[in-house]
Amino acid sequence: MTKCSVSALALTTPMVLGASMVFADDTAAPWDLLAAIEIEEIITDTTYEVRKVFPSAIENGVDQFDISGYLVPLSDGVEISDFILISDMGFCPFCGSPEHGTSLQVSMADPIVFEEGKRITLRGALETVTDPETWQTTVLTGAHAL
Repeated sequence: MTKCSVSALALTTPMVLGASMVFADDTAAPWDLLAAIEIEEIITDTTYEVRKVFPSAIENGVDQFDISGYLVPLSDGVEISDFILISDMGFCPFCGSPEHGTSLQVSMADPIVFEEGKRITLRGALETVTDPETWQTTVLTGAHAL
């Protein structure tokens, strides 16, 4: 059994949250909230399960969630609709290391022009991924650039 733990700081970061909105003046706060998701991988001889425990602020999803970061395209092209958002350009979500940091899959409402190295702020619906066979925890859907 392997357990991925989160820092006590991320779990205790105070946040003021509405029932259906998360707006963060501090750009790190949404990333801290996503990093606070607890994940436990359970492997037996016959089963595989990923248990996820979501912070109460996002456990039922969030209708309007604001987050800033950098785009990692999932396909070639100038206009993109689906990509991975990372908090820091130094994080590589495809390197295979569990130390790559938190990332968020994003699906835009309308395609945007990809500009490498440009920071972007998005607003969309944050949905939790409860599938017990994947480590993916959240996805941002119907997103718009702010």
